[in-house]
Amino acid sequence: MLSILKPVAAVAGLVLAGASSANCIGSVIIGESNSAIATSVANKAVGNTCLNDLIIDTEAEGASYGNHGEFLARFSRQVTEWVRQDIISPNEGAELKAAGAGSRVGRTLRVRVIAFNDFHGNIDGASLSFSSPQDGIPLRTPAGGVDYMAGLIKQLKAGAPNNVVVSAGDLIGASPLNSALFHDEPAIETMNRLGLEFNAVGNHEFDEGRDELLRMQNGGCHPTDANSCQGASVGTPYPFEGARFDFLAANVVDTASGKTLFPAYGVKNFNGNRVAFIGMTLESTPTIVTPAGIAGLVFKDEADTTNRLVDVLRQRGINAVVVLIHEGGLAPGSINGCDGVTGPIVDIVRRLDDAVDMVISGHTHQAYNCALPNSKGRAIPVTSAGSFSRILTSIDLTLDTDSKDIVAVSAVNKLVDRENVLQAAAPIEPVAEISAIVHNYNALAAPIANRIIGSITADIATVRNGAGESALGDVIADSQLAATAPANKGGAVIAFMNTGGIRANLIYAGSPAGEGDGKVTYGEAFTVQPFGNSLTVKTLTGQQLYDLLNQQWAIGQFSDGGRTLQISNGFTYQHTFIPNASPLGANYVCDGSLKLNGIAIDKSASYRVAMNSFLASGGDNFSVFNLGTGQLGGDVDLDALEAYLQANSGGVAPGPQNRIQQVAACN
Repeated sequence: MLSILKPVAAVAGLVLAGASSANCIGSVIIGESNSAIATSVANKAVGNTCLNDLIIDTEAEGASYGNHGEFLARFSRQVTEWVRQDIISPNEGAELKAAGAGSRVGRTLRVRVIAFNDFHGNIDGASLSFSSPQDGIPLRTPAGGVDYMAGLIKQLKAGAPNNVVVSAGDLIGASPLNSALFHDEPAIETMNRLGLEFNAVGNHEFDEGRDELLRMQNGGCHPTDANSCQGASVGTPYPFEGARFDFLAANVVDTASGKTLFPAYGVKNFNGNRVAFIGMTLESTPTIVTPAGIAGLVFKDEADTTNRLVDVLRQRGINAVVVLIHEGGLAPGSINGCDGVTGPIVDIVRRLDDAVDMVISGHTHQAYNCALPNSKGRAIPVTSAGSFSRILTSIDLTLDTDSKDIVAVSAVNKLVDRENVLQAAAPIEPVAEISAIVHNYNALAAPIANRIIGSITADIATVRNGAGESALGDVIADSQLAATAPANKGGAVIAFMNTGGIRANLIYAGSPAGEGDGKVTYGEAFTVQPFGNSLTVKTLTGQQLYDLLNQQWAIGQFSDGGRTLQISNGFTYQHTFIPNASPLGANYVCDGSLKLNGIAIDKSASYRVAMNSFLASGGDNFSVFNLGTGQLGGDVDLDALEAYLQANSGGVAPGPQNRIQQVAACN
């Protein structure tokens, strides 16, 4: 039965490493920790080495036996040779062999899993930071970057000969310009060199559709974009090499073939002890990616799919099962805590077959280290490593080499500490080969990224008020209305923006180009809106506007407060929804409260409405947008934001957050 161990430092072996003959003290000891067996045989010198140093039987020495018999066979041959050479007597040899036979050496095998999630193409950590007062991590501690990730992984592998590196999804998509400009080929190329082996496909892997995702796995140049395949300039192969690791997606099925788009699971064999990694994609992916990109694909229930695969793995004789799932929860507090964990991952784990040994999760960008009850009420480890390359999870699995099952798990989240702020014993050394690739991509992107496109008067944040409105949401909606209001651009009078498409804040003093406070670079704006959606204008009736806004709180939307649409200047309304309190699935918009420039919306009248192409096709479950008529395509969303910044030469101020009003009751 699996037990869960609290994170602890590696246990030192009981053998005296590197001893000389003068230091051969005590007796010969077989094994380590509480299971060590002390014999009466003196720890004699053999040349400049002691007997204990010649017995490879502890993790500290790198012992990696597939089973107890493998150790015993090697040890017996070793002892026989010592007797033959008169180093020990036959009686001493017999005692050592008996001790070896009774020891735990080889009966268990330790495997280190190094995990992360939600990398989102953050190859360069120069501007990344992390803070956690509960863990003694100061505000804005420099953290992350793929070269530093690789450096920490190198350290973690050094003490663990049996290891594997895995990801729980969103490896690519919604990425910074230095990866996204090149269709996330930089993310894949650097992950190849970091040593990633399995990646559970997340929802953002589908941002550019399944054909592009298949290219990420298989390689080759983008069919239309000349920015693809920059190997000659950055020091990677040409054409683009594709992922050397496996994408996994057990619950994503192609309806035409009836097969999964990618393998359902990957298996790694550690000296005859196999561990299966089931890859699971967010079931609700179809609601948050452009529908056209996933046409013909079905996304199945995560727990049901996992449980069916458990039987398949049993038939293959695989008992050690780890789930990599791109779904998660919320757990405020320490990165190694689990206080008040909530969210979909809790319910998914509660439905899992008891054969699942642990779950590595993602999607919510949270860092936690939990033990959650499964379908039998047994607590199993559930981890998540935050986002953007800033945290890694080091997980030690103990496998019983007889049952081939996992019998213990110890996990700890570790900061990818760029400047050794936490004063680790060994500062992280970035991997030079990867650093060079990142540097070269930065150089290619710099002329575009550092171009100044406008200015702001203060920080403009994504945080939403109680009504669901954000200052940056106001600004982006206004920019899209400005781009679509002219008659030849659609004649829009209202613009809507989805909150999930706003990926970062605009920081007043944040220009990486060093051009002065308030300057906004193209790279910063791209980080805010990285999806490259085009603007669309459609005609909706007033009644459809009411129906649309009530879909913000439909079943299936985010449980913490719906998916509040951000709205343009001049459009206002009231609602009674209370985040984390009001149930989803009801209508909360106050009848008669919708107004345009102070005039009540007529439910029977028609209005020209702007939205991005993601929403236009029903993204985020806003199916009302599909009912619109008179569709007209427009500019790219980021171009609209750039034009808006340039048109406001004095600087764009934060949005007023006064367009959506939360009320206790409708009048």
